[in-house]
Amino acid sequence: MGFLRQYSICRASRLLFPALAPFSGLLSTSYAQVKITLTVSAAASLKDALAETEAVCERGHANIKFSNNFGSSGTLAAQIDQGAPVDIFISAAAKPMDDLAASGLIVTGTRRNLLRNTLVLIAPLDSKLRDFQGLTDKSIRLIALGDPTSVPAGQYGKQTLSSFHLWERLSAKFVLGKDVRQVLTYVETGNADAGLVYATDAQASGKVRVVATAPESTHDLIEYPVAVIKGSRNEEASRRFVEFLRGTTAQAIFVKHGFTIAAP
Repeated sequence: MGFLRQYSICRASRLLFPALAPFSGLLSTSYAQVKITLTVSAAASLKDALAETEAVCERGHANIKFSNNFGSSGTLAAQIDQGAPVDIFISAAAKPMDDLAASGLIVTGTRRNLLRNTLVLIAPLDSKLRDFQGLTDKSIRLIALGDPTSVPAGQYGKQTLSSFHLWERLSAKFVLGKDVRQVLTYVETGNADAGLVYATDAQASGKVRVVATAPESTHDLIEYPVAVIKGSRNEEASRRFVEFLRGTTAQAIFVKHGFTIAAP
């Protein structure tokens, strides 16, 4: 597929990741310079945090590189189901991962709950919006949210607005984004008067403010599972990177970006 760069493969790749903490010292130095690229499909909300985490890994391990594909979790799962060559998948909801598991497309025993997030209502900095009920005001013309058919943030948003008995009342105002970062952009640029995104997305922007936080009781638990994809030609290295993502170094980066760590 066009979005994925061809990556180098070695027959001994399953023995790689020689120095990645906590796996240092496992391999002889003869493998140290063998190049390997891990292809990661991840929810769009992870873009900044994951890039920083991978950069830390790459600085200490010159033979390891990453090729990322960010988007809505539902779309990414569909791409994997259609044969996209992916090593690791990180979803922003359980269902896309559940669907892949049901199709036998994740490596047994590699699925882990990695992170949690919070859903927030955002608006431009100069907006007078104060709460969810204010979305019914005539001054709010367009409300951005992810397409609920494929974007977990949109699904959580629909659940929240339905809980407040607002979904039907506001339906004419919705503008749907292909992923949560597009929703953020709509609000940042003034092309929407409000939007529903994750707290981590709002934290990454200096052009919007958080109006309100959706109570956890209004939507499903926002949890990010990670797993190695079956058919990966870099399965052992992928397994080790999944464990690295659950380690203290990576977790500190995720927390800095506003995520919370999922229970083991």
